[in-house]
Amino acid sequence: MSRIAYRFDLDAATPLTEAEMSLHLAMIALEGLFGRAGVRLDARYHLDEPRRAIVVDGSTLIGESLVKVFAALLIREFGDAGFTVRRIVPSSSTGDPEPTTPAPPPRAPSMAAA
Repeated sequence: MSRIAYRFDLDAATPLTEAEMSLHLAMIALEGLFGRAGVRLDARYHLDEPRRAIVVDGSTLIGESLVKVFAALLIREFGDAGFTVRRIVPSSSTGDPEPTTPAPPPRAPSMAAA
């Protein structure tokens, strides 16, 4: 199976931490469709802080679904100009990071008392 990934390059005005939180929200949404175990097994991404990018593994059904939900959330939160996305086929020869680290389980938003 080929390793297909999607690289989300964030605009300078798009906060990287908020974009990552949107990715975690997308993973929570996918738990409703695929279950927590499925998401933990197949949702993978790499945060490239110096390049302000997030690379999501799209080589599984869950990964492909994650890419779609994540893109929809980014558009809704930051607009069409807030990021670009492109499909990549990671290769050790290109230097592009491969999203091989399993995604951590999404954290539920804290309901801290004010």
